[in-house]
Amino acid sequence: MPVPLNARQGPESGKIDELARIFASKLLEWNSTENTRQMPWKGEKDPYRIWLSEVILQQTKVEQGLKYYENFTNVFPDVKALATAPEASVFKQWEGLGYYSRCRNLIHTAKHIAGELNGRFPDTYESILSLKGVGSYTAAAISSFAYNLPHAVLDGNVYRVLSRIFDIDVPIDSAAGKKQFSALAQSVLPEGRAGEYNQAIMDFGAVVCKPSPNCSSCFFNAHCKAFRAGHQDLLPIKEKKIKKKERWFNYLVLTCKDRILVRQRKARDIWQDLFEFLLLETGKVLERQELLDVFDRQYGKFNYRAGQTYAVSQQLTHQSINFQFMQLELESEKEIAGFWWIKKEEMADYAFPRTLQQFIATGLK
Repeated sequence: MPVPLNARQGPESGKIDELARIFASKLLEWNSTENTRQMPWKGEKDPYRIWLSEVILQQTKVEQGLKYYENFTNVFPDVKALATAPEASVFKQWEGLGYYSRCRNLIHTAKHIAGELNGRFPDTYESILSLKGVGSYTAAAISSFAYNLPHAVLDGNVYRVLSRIFDIDVPIDSAAGKKQFSALAQSVLPEGRAGEYNQAIMDFGAVVCKPSPNCSSCFFNAHCKAFRAGHQDLLPIKEKKIKKKERWFNYLVLTCKDRILVRQRKARDIWQDLFEFLLLETGKVLERQELLDVFDRQYGKFNYRAGQTYAVSQQLTHQSINFQFMQLELESEKEIAGFWWIKKEEMADYAFPRTLQQFIATGLK
């Protein structure tokens, strides 16, 4: 494997600088003549809209994020509109995007900008970075796209491109790798064209230098060090593997005529502030009668008619969730602390996790 970039000295350093200059020049040329990737926020100069797009795209694919961005900008066209909207309506717009801490941070930051900053979006990298929910990548994106400030973005696409162009085998998720790639990304950034370059390298990583790269159609394949060495499919390198936690969520959906029992999740866990049905979390899968026995022990026996179980699973980044749904039709409403009854027709006004939405659409009677 190649020698790590930070171990190369002397004449090799000069070659790296020259390679960086050539790459930036050719990338900008590709961007202006061949890059056809279209997104509604490309070329946007309004920092509010750039911030909104970047928050939505954290942990979300562009294809999924598009409709959410368009909906948010229609419903909340500026930071004041977002800051003054009822939180429930913001969560409803976010419904289905997942990683709901992003939505909470969005609301908090909008209120901070509208109130404490008099509606003026911060205009320096440091002040943008101080906003809740904004990390170094997002701060670089906003500051370069909105204000053309000289800060290089470093996301998954950029890590992949740089590791291949310079043939670097330092793990991108290591402390040394993050430091090295951050310095490299900044050194490649062309003077006066930060916003254009940042968008171009992310587009290049998305459509050409993909996880399975299109090297034959790449404008830089004659210079790319990994391609010339045959390493492109081995890079980038990660040293850590995510260990997933497995969980079993058993939802008992209590209904009575046209009403249904719900609650809002408040614990610091997945889906905080979203709505759900009565949940029994167990350490393993339960058979139908076992689940009813647990429910009877915890909430007392009363008259209900139990439906069939409906099972499905959902894969999150760090968790694997096994769901089991069962509808219990009650003869009369039962009061349970922390829950309240709403009309089924009102459920569209409440934000539910994606898998619960799917049950509501296909399994709820």
